[in-house]
Order: sequence, then structure tokens, then C-alpha cells
Amino acid sequence: MASWPLFRPASWSISRAGFYRWRYCKNESGSRSIVSMWAHSMTVQDYQDLIDRGWRRSGKYVYKPVMNQTCCPQYTIRCRPLHFQPSKSHKKVLKKMLKFLAKGEISKGNCEDEPMDSAVDDAVVGDFALINKLDIRCDLKTLSDDLKESFESEDMKGKDSKKEESTELIQSQDVEEKLGSGEPSHLVKVHTAPKPGKGADLSKPPCRKAKEIRKERKRLKLMQQNPAGEPEGFQAQSQPPSLFPPKAKSNQPKSLEDLILESLPEDASHKLEVRLVPVSFEDPEFKSSFSQSFSLYVKYQMAIHQDPPDECGKTEFTRFLCSSPLEAENRHNGPDCGYGSFHQQYWLDGKIIAVGVIDILPYCVSSVYLYYDPDYSFLSLGVYSALREIAFTRQLHEKASQLSYYYMGFYIHSCPKMKYKGQYRPSDLLCPETYVWVPIEQCLPSLENSKYCRLNQDPEAVDEGRCKEPDRLQVFHKKAIMPYGVYKKHQKDPGEEATVLQYASLVGQTCSERMLLFRN
Repeated sequence: MASWPLFRPASWSISRAGFYRWRYCKNESGSRSIVSMWAHSMTVQDYQDLIDRGWRRSGKYVYKPVMNQTCCPQYTIRCRPLHFQPSKSHKKVLKKMLKFLAKGEISKGNCEDEPMDSAVDDAVVGDFALINKLDIRCDLKTLSDDLKESFESEDMKGKDSKKEESTELIQSQDVEEKLGSGEPSHLVKVHTAPKPGKGADLSKPPCRKAKEIRKERKRLKLMQQNPAGEPEGFQAQSQPPSLFPPKAKSNQPKSLEDLILESLPEDASHKLEVRLVPVSFEDPEFKSSFSQSFSLYVKYQMAIHQDPPDECGKTEFTRFLCSSPLEAENRHNGPDCGYGSFHQQYWLDGKIIAVGVIDILPYCVSSVYLYYDPDYSFLSLGVYSALREIAFTRQLHEKASQLSYYYMGFYIHSCPKMKYKGQYRPSDLLCPETYVWVPIEQCLPSLENSKYCRLNQDPEAVDEGRCKEPDRLQVFHKKAIMPYGVYKKHQKDPGEEATVLQYASLVGQTCSERMLLFRN
């Protein structure tokens, strides 16, 4: 196709339900139904529009699951990096890397690089405050019942009621302060109403000493005399600490970038460098690192996926991870690196230990694949690289404001090994019928009941990007470009129309007019 550099023909095919065992569900009778095409060349906007309709690429092979027919429905998932906050388990991975780089420390215990190993209680990253409050409410009820039983027991034993009041009762404002501080719930004590004639009436303000009242009146009088402010040093001399406790310093959590780029000592044990290299044999850096990158791929595939050596050849590697249909593109309002396909290489002490294959598109960074040195599994490179790619997306957003999402491929709720992607919050799943994004929290209840779901809860919503005028679809036939309305007049195959119309419905009206459907 070298003689047609301006055109983007796609060879369309349908791969229907085949029954075999595959990686996600290990189901001997499972069926994976997909539609696919070979994309010889495509703009980054073409591919952006396609993945927003559930497509993904593997090399130049572009495919889409038939969601209501496949045994393991695969929902396109995207993270919103601008609002992302690393969870506790994410921070552990970043700190583990920093300790290794600084001191060469290798964490003990589980060294498997499974992102799903992240703590389940950290999955709902944005709901910690709500969860803590709910936990505290439950604990308050339990503590209240326990304390009542304890008080009744103490009364029967005839212990001093004044001692009981001083040790078990606290002021209501203290409870509120602890509830808002995020302290562990088991540290919070609660009121119990005193028995008639015993203890202080907590519905009334606490009694205060006359000396404290006089000091407060004096302070208020001085403030009226000096509206601009109190005399220097007055508060420290006259204000009782119990009345006006100093405000606690606000502990702002470290940002993702702070955790990743934390400074290392000059005598650090290791040096890590991340290089972004365009996927092109015309690029000198990509070409010079190809051999080392390929060797790492072979090591990874054989160790992690148990692939035999004859399936890890240079041809397979090039076709799978070094060939891309995306045309490199630079725009004045785009990122400095431009758009297209890239390898993000992780160099440790002068050698590559991991490679993240990514596509930089108009609205997102799309993760294609990651392979790494199994000898460094203890660094959880799958999680670490995902966090680096999220931070990289935020960096690109500063120059290209529309680029604000991180696409993580497919989310398979029915496969425990693939559910880890849901831990990068906030995130959205793509509705397979209306192609709108739905927050994952709204999707999970439905996915618990059924593998396949229409995620859009609006029953009247339709696919707004559907192909409404198929005759405008562009066809590449016998070295000529023509609308489908012209092409179909010369076709006698009754099945041809159904095939073309299915293609149009899956790529949508916009892409069907921009891309060329190759028909032989």
C-alpha cells in the first residue's frame, strides 16, 4: 500500500464464536466472539474514536468483543488521572521502589507482580471518609451497649460514681473532634445518660471555674479596645489551653508526583530512568535499544506466560508490539512528544527492566502492553508502571488540555485476575450499547448479577454515534475510493450488504466516513 500514502484502508473480517480454552476464564467450553480488522494506517483521531466504541489494537490488528455473545464480556475502562489519588497499597509500591533505589532494600514476602494483590480495602479510593464514618457509627453503637453494661455492673458492685463519671464520660465536643480527625474508631468514647441524681447533666454547658471566666472577660475586653489584634504574647500568657486549643496543622497528602519523584541520596544504590521512545525503526534510540528490548520480551513471555521459544520470535515481537497503524502526528497545541505509538522504557543501572507500550491519543494515554524482567517482580512493576503512566498523563495534560484520561484496556468483572483495574479510581466503564461512560461504582451492582449489562441506566438512551447514513461510508475497491451507495450497485453477493452494514454499526458514522473499508 506504499503507493497510497494518503489513504487508510482497513481489511474487515468477522471472527465468530470459537470454542476453546483461553487465559481469562480457563473455561474449556468458553466462547470468545469478536469482530476484527487489519488497519494498515490510521490517524490518532481515528483510533481515539474507535476505542471510544470498544475497539482495541494488538499491533495492526484491531478487534472488538461481541459483548452479548462472548463468555467473558470485556468492558473498556478508563481512569480519570486529574482526580486520581493513590491508595494505601499504591503508596506501598512507590515506597518499595524508593527504598530499593535508595538503599537496595528488597521487600520480603510475596514477590509476585500481580496488581490484584493490592489491598481490597483500598479499592474504593475516593470513599475513605464515608467508610470511616460508617465504621465509627457501628462502633459507637457497640461501645454504647458495652459501656451501659459496664456501668450497670459497676453500680451493682458499689463503686464510687464520681470516679466512674471522670473516667468514662467525655465532653460532646471531644467526640465530634475525634470523629472529624480520622482517628481509629476504637479510640472514640461516647456519652451515656447518667441515672437520675447521679453525674453531670450533659445537656447543659459544662461548669467552668470563676478564674477561667474572669480571664476570658479580660481577653474580650482587650480585644474590644484593640480591634486590630491582640497584644503580642497575650494569648500565651492569659488564654487557658482548655478553652482555645491550638489548631492542628493540616497534613496535606503527598501527590502522586511527589511520591514518584521523591529525592534520593547522592549515594543511592540504584538509578532508575524512564525514557519515552517512538515506535519507529527510523528513530535511532528505538533502533539501538531494539535488541535488548526484544530479549527482555522473550524472557518475560517464557517466564510469566509459559510461551514456548518458537512463539517468542523476533517476527512475533515486531508484529505484536513494534508495528502500529497509528500515524505519528505533531500539533501546535499538543504534547511536545507528539501523538502516536511509543515504548516507555524503564532503565535500571543502564539496562532495560521493563517496557510499557502506550499510545498517545488526542484525549488519552492508552496502555497497550507491559513486559518486564521477572527477576524484578518484587518491585511490583505492573502497578508501578501504571502509576507512572497516570502521572505521565497528568504531565501531558498541562500542555494538551484535552488529553485527560488513562485507558487501561478491558475490565473483566467475571475474572478475578482482571478486576484489579477497578482499583484505579475514579474510573469509568464504557456502555456496550450506547457508548457513554458510566462511573464504575454505578456499574458494579449490575455486574454482580450479570456478566453482560447495558451500563447506561437510561432506557431511552441510544447510540448517538451510530451510522445513520450507510451510503456515505467510504469503500476502497479496485484502487478507487467510492461511497458505499455507489459500491453496492455493482455487488451481487447477498451477504456483502450485511457485512458492510455491520462494520458501519460498529465503527460509527464518523469513522465510517473517514476510514476506507477495503473490499476485494
